[in-house]
Amino acid sequence: MTAKSFIRKLIPGFVLSIYHYNLAFLGALANGFPSRKLIVIGVTGTSGKSTTVDLITKILERSGEKVASISTIRFKMGSKEWKNNLKMTMPGRFTIQKFFKQAVKEKCKYVVLEVSSEGVKQSRHKFIHFDCAVFTNLSLEHIESHGSFEKYRSAKIKFFKAVKNKHVINTDDSNAEYFLKTKSKEIFKFGMQDAQNVKVDDDGSSFEVRSVKFQTNLLGKFNVYNALCAICVANSYGVSLEACKDALEKAKGIEGRMEIVVKNPFTVVVDYAHTPEQLESVYKALGGNLICVLGSCGGGRDKWKRPVLGELASKYCNEIIVTNEDPYDENPEKIIDQIEAGLLQIQNPNFKYHRILDRKEAIKTALKLAKPKDIVIITGKGSEPLMCLANGKKIAWSDKEIVKHEMGEFAEKF
Repeated sequence: MTAKSFIRKLIPGFVLSIYHYNLAFLGALANGFPSRKLIVIGVTGTSGKSTTVDLITKILERSGEKVASISTIRFKMGSKEWKNNLKMTMPGRFTIQKFFKQAVKEKCKYVVLEVSSEGVKQSRHKFIHFDCAVFTNLSLEHIESHGSFEKYRSAKIKFFKAVKNKHVINTDDSNAEYFLKTKSKEIFKFGMQDAQNVKVDDDGSSFEVRSVKFQTNLLGKFNVYNALCAICVANSYGVSLEACKDALEKAKGIEGRMEIVVKNPFTVVVDYAHTPEQLESVYKALGGNLICVLGSCGGGRDKWKRPVLGELASKYCNEIIVTNEDPYDENPEKIIDQIEAGLLQIQNPNFKYHRILDRKEAIKTALKLAKPKDIVIITGKGSEPLMCLANGKKIAWSDKEIVKHEMGEFAEKF
């Protein structure tokens, strides 16, 4: 346990709540409450937030507006963009408010950002003048942090209750009823019922919305949901389906989200999937002969899911390499033990299992094992630029760059 987390445990919850609330107020005050001069769209949910933020941004830009956005992946201000190296989905209060102030200065009309449950828990959404709250989906995540799934869901609903003007809700999600009960001036709904002739293949997806045909480069059915969500948000602001179509057909996806890094002689994909639902969706979307590299986060985070991730890997993959991810202060070998426990529950004679703690060596092994037409899928970190180790130590990291480097080493083999 770090000194910071130890001190937090000693401070009563209500004192921390007051502290976070006051910090949010001071951040907004110091920057002149800039969000009042912007149309702020907040996207929350377990999966798809980063992609949905990116797609909404692209559509609004295609409609002629200047847009700023904040996601787990990057910051964007009009034509300028830079990586989010904070390892935080939703930055701290002063960072966000300063960003809003700059967006006003740059004459942006919209700001689109991810809203995390942890951010709501720490009042980072306070004193932001949100015009629209967007709900993508909800599944088991951050249970240790919040105490239960119900409390995790309540954090998301708390955000919706704070936004009074416009709500956009995925009605296909089993938790939609809770969000539909929150009050706002306008409620917009989306789901697979809005799309016709949905097709998903190795090149992307296609579907129709009110007779307008969409062809995207985005892989997987879950990305159809992300696209439908972005279309629904854009339509709520008067953007035409034609403008949505033009923007989505040009969209190439974002770094670390079902990103194809190598196409020949075999396929290598990097993805951020770190929950059971996300991992299963990725495996199903890719199909074929899968060689997977996976781990699980440390720091006491959602230990329950580790054997579940292992079980899913054994169900869908032919070669499995379990490795390190972000161990923080936990023993990485014990994290792998917990993944392995689920992996070995299924007596599946069709998969081979490798245990390699060094993540770089794990990726290298996966590439060596791959044959033409195989698919190597590396999950857990996506485009994260850091690996978090014990005692607060962080090292530079990139699954994608390791793949590129190793493929260069193997070039002569092919």
